[in-house]
This record gives sequence, structure tokens and C-alpha cells, in this order.
Amino acid sequence: MAPRTDTAESPATARVVLLTLSAGQFLMALDSSVMNVSIATVAEDVGTTVTGIQGAITAYTLVMAMFMIPGGKVGALIGRKRAFMIGCCIYGCGSLTTALAPNLPVLLLGWALLEGLGAALILPAIVALVAGNFPAERRPAAYGLVAAAGAVAIALGPLIGGVATTYFSWRWVFAGEVLVVLGILVLARRIADAPTGERRRIDLVGAVLSALGLGIFVYGVLRSDEWGWFQPKPDAPSWLGVSLVVWLMLVGLLLIRLFLHWEARLVEQRRDPLVDPAMLQNKQLTGGLTMFFFQYLVQMGVFFVVPLYLSVALGLSALATGARLLPLSVTLLAAAVLIPRFLPDVSPRRVVRLGILALLAGAVVLMAALDADAGAEIVTIPLLLIGLGMGALASQLGAVTVSAVPEAQSAEVGGVQNAVTNLGASIGTALAGSIMIAALTSSFLASVEQNPEVPAGVKSQATVQLQSGAPFLSDAQLETALDEAGTSSEVSQDALDANAAARLDGLRAALAVLALAALLAMFFTSRIPTAQPRSTEP
Repeated sequence: MAPRTDTAESPATARVVLLTLSAGQFLMALDSSVMNVSIATVAEDVGTTVTGIQGAITAYTLVMAMFMIPGGKVGALIGRKRAFMIGCCIYGCGSLTTALAPNLPVLLLGWALLEGLGAALILPAIVALVAGNFPAERRPAAYGLVAAAGAVAIALGPLIGGVATTYFSWRWVFAGEVLVVLGILVLARRIADAPTGERRRIDLVGAVLSALGLGIFVYGVLRSDEWGWFQPKPDAPSWLGVSLVVWLMLVGLLLIRLFLHWEARLVEQRRDPLVDPAMLQNKQLTGGLTMFFFQYLVQMGVFFVVPLYLSVALGLSALATGARLLPLSVTLLAAAVLIPRFLPDVSPRRVVRLGILALLAGAVVLMAALDADAGAEIVTIPLLLIGLGMGALASQLGAVTVSAVPEAQSAEVGGVQNAVTNLGASIGTALAGSIMIAALTSSFLASVEQNPEVPAGVKSQATVQLQSGAPFLSDAQLETALDEAGTSSEVSQDALDANAAARLDGLRAALAVLALAALLAMFFTSRIPTAQPRSTEP
């Protein structure tokens, strides 16, 4: 085991360290949520299409997924603090490039590649640096605040993006990120680091296998909405009658299996692996990783569904949508901060179970509250519950995973942990989106079929045209499309009513899947320990 780093002993130093690491986590989570409300504006500004910007979002996710495990190992080899600062420099260069991007290729270089590579160094290092700068009994609170910073960034992203896009420019968000990175680099000198020990070469074969495996798997998941999960959508690529998504996911899993086999072989040869497969036999570690997976699956699914309801179904602006998400941030921060402070000896398993119950309750309450006459206020109570659940999980899971292994392996744990959360986030968003569109399409077509005012030819045409899924349209968007098609006022009103009902059916179906995922997570909580980690040092 590597020598233990000096922890941040003075309260002032501890606060600076925590602020620095939380700011890093905040930045990593901010980009995608900001971009999601500014896609059309960004596309017009850099001379591309909405599809081009969505491709950049996909590329950013892929780069992070591919390099997260190697990024964790780099931190173990060169030092966690050095990896963190190098990652911040790369990320800052990416933000500056993005802010100045005149076209899509430069945007891809800055945002997808440089920021993605920077994040792959920063996120695993944050996990290890919290472990290195705080004693075991203070880590739950520290991890809770760092994780809460990331979740708050996702919640505030639409608000920040809406303000910037409406009153200034989306470019100012990325310019502001450069200033934050500079501030982080100044404050990072207060962070303590652990000795790196013996310098060894990085496992290049393992890095390639893990990057390809995770990248191909995540790419398949991200394409599921366009290509279909199993049955290929019209004009979508397929093989042997099955959507290419399935084959990509299988190839990704095969490569990950080969990666683990290769790592086990390196251990047998007494060589330095990228990740020691023995870690994945640790019950506590796998329990924590499983909870991280489900947390991010539900969390990102909620952040996909709720803004759609507010912005599309209710027609709220980006500013109003962001403001309605603020209650989630309040309870999230409260739970992440107050549970470790006032209940330092509470059972992590109990807190995790209560957190999952809060996520489940929030999804169910929101699903029940969705109604044709409902307004934006119905999301408040569910978001308070969901924020409470996310904060409860954040207050425990980081300490659970890191305390499961020797501190020398904290950087590797950080890489694996962030790879798992990336998988959960990708699957959560894709699953919620595909289920929502499938339910919306089915509901809309059923309404059209049952309407005697709609001619049989129109019914048949609608069925053919909507084979790949009905779009999630606002009333204004549908009215424009119907006017351009020259539809009669009676049929137009029926279509608007059917679309409104179908939208709610789609949202309910997505929330039902997220609630089911939360319920499923409850069956894996037995691997979470019942006692808080404690320092073994005198």
C-alpha cells in the first residue's frame, strides 16, 4: 500500500480543497446541460445543423467513456494532483477553443476531444484526491458535496444556458469556464498529493481494449433512439434482421471481457495492470458501483424527461424551465451536506435504501400528477423527493467505493467509477427517450385510428410515416406543420388533442421505466456496508 498522503488538517485548507474539487466536478457536468437548451442557436452560429451539434454532444460523451479508465491509471502513475491540473489545462484549452469556434470541426476539436480528454483525467483524480485529503470519517461529507456539485450543474445548466443564449451568447458560458479553470489551478496548490511510488509503463493493450469496448458499447446505446434497440427502424442499419445497436453492444461487451482477461493475465505475470480484476470481486466495491450505475440511470432519465415536459408540453422558456428545476438542487445539497454532518454514524446501507425510495417516490408521484390540465407546479414535490434521494446517495456512495480498496488504488477506482456512471447516464437517457417515443407513437396512432373524422387513407399514411417513431412536438410546432399541410380546422384540433394526450402517455411511460429501475436497484443494496468507514491510523 502506498504511503498515505497528508490530509487537509486545518478547516480553512479543507474548505479550499473541497471548493476546488467541487468546482472541477461542476464544470465537468455543466457542458451537456447547457448545450441541450442552446442546440439550435449553436448550430446556426457555427454554420451546421442541429444533427451536427447533437453529434458533438455524442462525441463528448464517447471520448469521456473511452478514456475514463486509462485516465484513472495516468493519475496513479504521474500523481493525482498533477493529473488533475493537466486535465484542467486541457479542459481549459478545449473551452477556449469552443468559445472561439467558427465552425463544427473546431467545435468538435475543442468540446468533444479536448474537453472530453480533460474530463477523463479530472474526474478519476477527484475521487482519489478526496480520499487523499480527508480522513475516512470525513469522506462521506466531502464526496457528498463533490457529487452534489455535479448534479447541481446539470440542474442549473438549462438556466445558465438560457440566460447566456437569451441575453448574451452561448460562447460566454465556455469563456466563463476558462476563468473558472484558471481559478481552480490557482487554488489547486493547496491540495495534498500522494507519492506515486515506482513509475511503471501504462498498459497500452489494456487501454486500447477498454477504450474500444466502452466506446463501442456507449455508441450503440446512444444510437438506439435513431436505429431502434432490437427491431431496426426504417432505413436504419441492421444485420440478420436485428438493429446494429444490439451488435455494437455485444461487441463492446466482448471487448470489455477481453480487457478483463488481459488484465488478469498481467497480474499473473506480475506486471502492472490498468485495473486489477480482483477489485471487481470485492463485494463492497461492486455494490457501490452498482448503486452508482442505477443512480445515474435514474438521474439522467429524470433530467431528460422533466425539461421536455416543461419546455415542450407546457411551452416554458429555457429560463423558466431552469427555474422549475431549482427545488431539486435545494434538497440535493441539503441531504448531501446535512446527513454526514448530523448523522455521521448512520448505516450507509440504510441511507442508500432511503435514497432509492425517495427516487422511486418522486418518479411515481410525478407520473401520477401528469395530466392534461396540470401546470408546471406539479413538478415541485417530485423534484424535491428526487433531489433528496440523489443527495442521500451522493453522501454515501463515494466513501463506500473508495473505502473498499487500499488507498493506493483510489485512482483506478475513480476511473472505473466514472466509467460506470457514464454508462448509467447514457443508458438512462437513451432508455427514457426510446420508451417515451414508443409510447407516444403508439398512443398517437391509436387516437388517429379511433377517430372517424380521419380518412382511411390518412390513417394508413400516418402509420407508414410514423414507423420510426413520432416526434415529440409542442402544440406550436404541430400547428405549423398542420397549416403547411393544409389540414382542415376540425382535423387539426383532433390532431392537437391526440398529440397532447400522446405526449403525456410517452412521459408517463418513461417515468414508469425509471421508477422500475429504482425499484430494481433496491435488490442490490445488500452489498452496501452497514457501518461507516473509519480511519485505521492512530
